[in-house]
Amino acid sequence: MRTSLTPDGTGAILARLRDANLRHAGSYPGEGAGRQPVHTVYGGAHLFTADLAQKLGQVALRHFQENAPDPVTFARAIGLPGADGLPETVGEGEALESALARDPEGVRASSPAGFMAHAVHTRVASKLEREAVEDFRIDYEDGYGNRPDAEEDGHAASVAREVAAGLERGTLPPFIGIRIKPFNEELRDRSIRTLDIFCSTLAAETGGRLPPNFVITLPKVVHAEQVTAFVDLLELIERGAGLAQGSLRCELMIEITQSILGPDGRSTLPLLLAATRGRCTGAHFGTYDYTASGNITAAYQHHTHPACDFARSFMQVALAGTGIFLSDGATNIMPVGPHRASKDGPSLTWRQQEENRRTVHRAWRLHYEHVRHSLERAYYQGWDLHPGQLATRYAAVYAFFLESLDPASQRLKNFVEKAAQATLVGDVFDDAATGQGLLNYFLRGINCGALREEEALATGLTIDELRGRSFVKILKNRRGA
Repeated sequence: MRTSLTPDGTGAILARLRDANLRHAGSYPGEGAGRQPVHTVYGGAHLFTADLAQKLGQVALRHFQENAPDPVTFARAIGLPGADGLPETVGEGEALESALARDPEGVRASSPAGFMAHAVHTRVASKLEREAVEDFRIDYEDGYGNRPDAEEDGHAASVAREVAAGLERGTLPPFIGIRIKPFNEELRDRSIRTLDIFCSTLAAETGGRLPPNFVITLPKVVHAEQVTAFVDLLELIERGAGLAQGSLRCELMIEITQSILGPDGRSTLPLLLAATRGRCTGAHFGTYDYTASGNITAAYQHHTHPACDFARSFMQVALAGTGIFLSDGATNIMPVGPHRASKDGPSLTWRQQEENRRTVHRAWRLHYEHVRHSLERAYYQGWDLHPGQLATRYAAVYAFFLESLDPASQRLKNFVEKAAQATLVGDVFDDAATGQGLLNYFLRGINCGALREEEALATGLTIDELRGRSFVKILKNRRGA
């Protein structure tokens, strides 16, 4: 066969191509293997204690039990699919519960809405009892405000000691960090001082040990030079405090329009990420500051504004494949009723209790819809402002994964059995990338508690194959066998 190419002629070309391919692969390593929390709860630094996560969990569970005493009430409150057709009387509800206890799969087939309501309610209750707070951000910014320097100095040191105590007692949530003030001209000196005092005190208290998954959040990032200065300071703090090099990880808050597009019309996001020099774990979208920076009036500064969806999509395009976790903003309508019983005063009337519950349910539904909005756009984490929002955070996440369980199981099962050959299940064709995407669906669902490992076995995979996290390796092993 005649050819015009020779190894001598193509060698240099292929070497350059190889170098470019490797550089690209290094910049886009794909989704990380670590767990991503489904939320970040934040609160002012002046309120933080070593056992705060446990206290918030107790409040969240009590709030859930008071306002969603049974699956049907909760399903109707948040608007689960088919909730309007669920039993309306106590007796009918008890009959459904009894049937679920006897034959859950039978109920699943005959009453999908009843099964979903029961599964979500049960799993939310279990999660609130076991691990209500996944991630907590100790806030020295908006949730803390501007205070006298001596007061913030004191809170920087005292909170560091509380974190050290929580680390020693095992009372910290799985993920934790601090949010400092922005690095603008007005607040940078205060921000740096808080950062230094906190990290130095924490290192001194723990002997240089940091809590697992500890991060520092830099808010209102506008340009890469702010991030460069931030990372330079982290390196200095590590050396001065005796911390391991590179141990101070960070995340960036994207909440100003200039964080999306720079003055030259290029995306700022890759520049911000490069400036972290490998320390960045996440990019968090700030709904209300972002809409304000775009001159959107207060009445329309909300989670589902088109300007927010534009920013979310832009972040997704710029950061996809980099291994950076994306996190969405918060819902600022709190699930809190208008009536409160005083400690020594009369108890609330029935009418007041009902008004409180209706108010909570309205706020719950709004929060549920906002979380669903995020999930459908592949934002699997978001910020929560009140312990009463934790129930709807988990409900939205669990329902999102449970709704897709059966079709995803069938698609992955068929795909594995065909050993990467294109298959048709219903009207959806799958390819190799989709196979990994389906596997990622199960991994995320299991990690967040929405799915149980045994439910994933309907795919035909083993627990070891699921935990291996690689669809390509699964196929190679099966072909070899």
